[in-house]
Amino acid sequence: MAEEFERAEELSEILQIRRDKLKKLQEEGRDPFTITRFDRTAWSKEVKDNFEAMENRTVSMAGRIMSKRGMGKAIFADITDDKGKIQIYVRLNDVGEDAFADFKKFDIGDIIGVTGFVFKTRMGEVSVHCTELKLLSKSLRPLPEKFHGLTNTELKYRQRYVDLIMNPETRRTFEIRSRFISHLRKYLDDRGYMEVETPVLNTISAGASARPFITHHNTLDIDLYMRIATELPLKRLIVGGIERVYEIGRIFRNEGMDTKHNPEFTSVELYEAYTDFHGMMDIAEGILSTAAMEILGTYKVEWLGNEIDLTPGWKRMTMIEAVREYVGIDFDAVSDDEEAVKAAEAKGVELADTADRTWGNALYACFDQRVEEHLIQPTFITMYPVEVSPLTKRSPVDPRLTERFEFFICSNEMGNAYSELNDPIDQRQRFEKQLELRDRGDDEAEMLDEDFLNALEYGMPPTGGMGIGIDRCVMLLSGTSTIRDVILFPTMKPLD
Repeated sequence: MAEEFERAEELSEILQIRRDKLKKLQEEGRDPFTITRFDRTAWSKEVKDNFEAMENRTVSMAGRIMSKRGMGKAIFADITDDKGKIQIYVRLNDVGEDAFADFKKFDIGDIIGVTGFVFKTRMGEVSVHCTELKLLSKSLRPLPEKFHGLTNTELKYRQRYVDLIMNPETRRTFEIRSRFISHLRKYLDDRGYMEVETPVLNTISAGASARPFITHHNTLDIDLYMRIATELPLKRLIVGGIERVYEIGRIFRNEGMDTKHNPEFTSVELYEAYTDFHGMMDIAEGILSTAAMEILGTYKVEWLGNEIDLTPGWKRMTMIEAVREYVGIDFDAVSDDEEAVKAAEAKGVELADTADRTWGNALYACFDQRVEEHLIQPTFITMYPVEVSPLTKRSPVDPRLTERFEFFICSNEMGNAYSELNDPIDQRQRFEKQLELRDRGDDEAEMLDEDFLNALEYGMPPTGGMGIGIDRCVMLLSGTSTIRDVILFPTMKPLD
């Protein structure tokens, strides 16, 4: 406790010293916060990568001071800009006594503009020999210690701005995120897809099994639900004749938080007329494998302690095949609900003691509880039970199953796809089944969307559809272990 008090006292003293420096500048009419622009002509990476062409050339650069060293009449410092870090050399004889005296008072974290010529030190480091200096913004708080950085994990997420200043690997993660989203857009655009935007606020909650966030519109005096999926609006557009459509956007689900889940996250949903879930498998595999090669230069990535091979040709298994292999139950040989439930429970699989103790729910429970942990390399699991797939077309071979897949990497579900249900009568019956679940207290079951049923009655062509979690894809490509590492501002409980 005494150490914490001493640290607080020390920090308070540092804060006051920096404010005193600012006040003195303001009294002298040199308030850095009144500066509106600085015209720079070069960035750190450009100078370092093209030294031979830029040697002795005069450049103007700007950035944050990250370190200072030296004494007497010459000082070296490192500044960082948007592209990286570069060393500057400040000598009294070149900048003048006043400017040199000012620079000696600059603090780590201050943002400065410099003008000088490019050279290489005797140690071989590309640097800028300063002839002019200008304080552009005063840092009133000290950065974390140089050799420890921002290591408090929770503080990293609460103060992402400091995390980005101190940790280059954090910047790299979000560069990968940006590049992945750009790649995703180009991949779909090149295949004739149209990007659209659909409502975030809706009068019903549908398109997925999830608990929604509820808000209120004052003028209309109605409750609205923040979207839990973009599926139903996008399929309305398929009905309307936009045959290839997608949306990248924020989704909101009022659910638990862990390393895989944040209440708001980003997904892409895409729908294509006249194809099925097999066509969606090809697209899912294509998006991730080409992204890995374009962004990382390899199909091999390290994630969650495993080397993952994204080379095209991913494994494909039906759910029945996966349960047979990993649990030891052959659901093809099971004839009724009671037998299926008993077989599952005999393997230690838990099923809810409700009316939903069916063959399909027993199959899914076996997969969910006993199979997913084994799916390390990219694997498509196909043919899901109809009970857990209310928006999916039934299999013409086995009506207990649907033409649906999810794909898994490192036991993480990465995406979900269907041969979309386009029979409005069957769809109504499935919505009604979801309403029964809501009446029994399942607040994640879907609501009945009359307008969507109305759209289906106009006729929707055979359609393949898919949703992919962008955050988890970025986790894979950046090798990070928690979703908070790939969301710039993850949801956090407020500090007291």
